[in-house]
Amino acid sequence: MAETSEEVAVLVQRVVKDITNAFRRNPHIDEIGLIPCPEARYNRSPIVLVENKLGVESWCVKFLLPYVHNKLLLYRTRKQWLNKDELIDVTCTLLLLNPDFTTAWNVRKELILSGTLSPIKDLHLGKLALTKFPKSPETWIHRRWVLQQLSQETSLPSSVAKGNLGPVPEERTQRLIQEEMEVCSEAAGRYPSNYNAWSHRIWVLQNVAKLDLKILLDELSSTKHWASMHVSDHSGFHYRQFLLKSLISQTAMDASVLQHNSLKNEPKDEEATATTEEPRINLTQLLEEEVEFCTDLINSYPGHETLWCHRRHAFYLQHHLNGKCPPNVTHLSPADCSGGTLNDLHLIPASPQLSQAMEVDGLNDSSKQGYSQETKRLKRTPPPDPVGLEMEHRFIDQVLSTCRNVEQARYANAYRKWLVTLSQ
Repeated sequence: MAETSEEVAVLVQRVVKDITNAFRRNPHIDEIGLIPCPEARYNRSPIVLVENKLGVESWCVKFLLPYVHNKLLLYRTRKQWLNKDELIDVTCTLLLLNPDFTTAWNVRKELILSGTLSPIKDLHLGKLALTKFPKSPETWIHRRWVLQQLSQETSLPSSVAKGNLGPVPEERTQRLIQEEMEVCSEAAGRYPSNYNAWSHRIWVLQNVAKLDLKILLDELSSTKHWASMHVSDHSGFHYRQFLLKSLISQTAMDASVLQHNSLKNEPKDEEATATTEEPRINLTQLLEEEVEFCTDLINSYPGHETLWCHRRHAFYLQHHLNGKCPPNVTHLSPADCSGGTLNDLHLIPASPQLSQAMEVDGLNDSSKQGYSQETKRLKRTPPPDPVGLEMEHRFIDQVLSTCRNVEQARYANAYRKWLVTLSQ
């Protein structure tokens, strides 16, 4: 094992070169990991490549990570020169071991802007880092920056002529969206309630997919199985809530545009209409299916608070949609919500009555300053749908009569109390 600084330098340079050669031999590496190995037992490279999996023996990390870290800092402080190939290799090695080192990502940003490094390769590097560190915030932040660069290239009409993009921009955008969805799903599966992964997924829908209705519907369908296998993942179910509200908002927006165009008596281009026609969406049916989905999960997996919270949200949307929202709908455009995350779960349709009820008492009317917190809470919803409430109470009665799980009974009673506030 290396002991002197010269031996360490030789060792690390060899390991960095082995990692670079591994990517050259197999550009389809899809996972990285550490191989538990306290010390070097054989005179061989600590880099192991089996099929598409890259492993690093753990004994060399204590030499490798400090060395490449210091080497990059010396470069940034202009105390040591590194050529472009050395920069790519050093930052690649460093980020595979510590993807939250912001300086390394910034160096790669400069290489991308200079045309030295392909943005697609950086997306692949980030994907590999997320297989080991699925919650790494700096990796997700850099990934969004790269996607923004690719979106700018796609929007340039001359970029296709230069041969930089390969497929036509529409096909390339669809492929990027699909790849990002897969990366997010894999990261969410590796780390429970992975807020960073689900927030990134929302960002992609807002900024790359532009809240396209077809993509939103596909996401709602494709994440259903995932949600059924992760019934305690709050972030995953919040994502489904975002999808439902985005579908409501976008559908209302499209209806408003069509109504506006019809009032203006604008001429219709049949060919353009045929190519840009959006899928027809039955929002009532979607919400009913979501509530039924919650029913199945609650009965199959008792005692999970996430499922009850999601049911409350789905019923809330259903409650406001049934005869109360159209045609006056409050919504945000994609530009308005382009910076949203999982916390931006307020894009709900609203009638004038709901808009007024959702206002915070005291902000717009000084006469409301004396209202109690209980009054404020009860004013936040319009009159409930008696049929829907009756069905929910029946569901609660059925759960309480059959369950033996203490937590299940507690969540059911809490849900009943919430329903009572809707009817007051």
